[in-house]
Amino acid sequence: MSGPLTRLRRARGSKPDAASLTPRARRIIGLNNGFQLLFNLLWWMPVFYAYQREAGLSDGQIFGIQSIYYVAFCLFEIPTGIVADRIGARNCLRAGAVVMTAANLTPVLSPSYTGFLVHFLAIAAGRSLTSGAASAYLYDGLAAEGAGEHYLKAEGQARAWGLAAKVLCWPLVGPLMALAHPAPYLLSAASAAGSLVCAVVLPRQAAARAGNPARAKGAPRDGLAFLRDATKALRCVWATPWLGLVMLQGVAVFTLSRICQVNLFQPVLLHHGIPESSHGGVLAAMTVAEAVASARPQWLGRRLSPVAWVSLLSLAMAAALAGSTLGGPWTVIALLCVFAAVTGFAYPLQRKLVNDAIPAGAPRATLLSVESIVDRGVCALAAVAAGAYLSAGRLDALLWQSALVTGVVMVVLHLVLRRAPGRRRKAPDAEPAPELVTTAGNP
Repeated sequence: MSGPLTRLRRARGSKPDAASLTPRARRIIGLNNGFQLLFNLLWWMPVFYAYQREAGLSDGQIFGIQSIYYVAFCLFEIPTGIVADRIGARNCLRAGAVVMTAANLTPVLSPSYTGFLVHFLAIAAGRSLTSGAASAYLYDGLAAEGAGEHYLKAEGQARAWGLAAKVLCWPLVGPLMALAHPAPYLLSAASAAGSLVCAVVLPRQAAARAGNPARAKGAPRDGLAFLRDATKALRCVWATPWLGLVMLQGVAVFTLSRICQVNLFQPVLLHHGIPESSHGGVLAAMTVAEAVASARPQWLGRRLSPVAWVSLLSLAMAAALAGSTLGGPWTVIALLCVFAAVTGFAYPLQRKLVNDAIPAGAPRATLLSVESIVDRGVCALAAVAAGAYLSAGRLDALLWQSALVTGVVMVVLHLVLRRAPGRRRKAPDAEPAPELVTTAGNP
């Protein structure tokens, strides 16, 4: 009786039972939380713009490095995604943690344009090694333990824990810099080293259980195998229109959040007369809002499909940015917090949509890298445009035009998604997710 009753409760939208998790699944979730928290704990984030200005870099150099970073990320993504599918996601996470540790030490050893350029290039390599591998490891690991319905919550909680750590740490950056100027980068390196420890003790995943034939015993490891994997991933996107469209839908979420929270955060606050001493507190408040929303994606409910929610959330993000041009300092801070909360809702939902759209047996990490390439490619163009607008003193025009472009693109893309082939397809033995039903091809 327990089996039918469990399926009935899930079909009605009840929350997944944490007691049903196996010890291995609990370990996967716990270590993934630790890895995501430490790997992404960049202490220098609230001050890197001012830090580089103090090192003698101009606005053009700073935003130029950011554009190069996004382009480099795109170039690294396909080979690192293929590497993850070949050597295993766990080994790829370990490699990414090692590279990230070295990357955060570079500005300490060379606080110059060259040093910061190498720093961001190494970060692009480290993050590309983990961007698809981390999500693939968690998704496959929970599915192998029969706990796939816990993925959405696990993805959101990992992000929430990482954001909560930033809330506690970022306000300390100013006092710590007063004691030791390179402290933000030294602490970031220590955090990345901690993520390496988490990656080392992650449970091993069997290729057969993960459902990825590319990692099966005896799979060829010659150079042509990498080309075959890349070709297979691109063919998969071409043969699965729903997957490609869902990937494109996430571009707005990623680009808006990345450009706002990394590239335009300090310029926007300075534009409205908010002093640098308050930037850490504002970023902490935004992070609290994003952490709460990331941990509770089920609050969105099921009246709208997940695809509709992502479109609506993207429009809300664009509106919040445009609205920040109309008010004073407190209005700007409030709208930035709203923007962060909407981002928190959108990220885990978009991540699950893409994972669910990937066909069984496809190279998951490689396909997630394809998505990341599209995201970072658009960000590279946006960073160049942001630098040009800021140099011309046209920040308000940048925000309004970004909102307009986002609105037009999301409306058109959502209409296409509603008519996309495969949107009603459902796996034969799939069970609906507890809070947001998102099976492959069923938004």
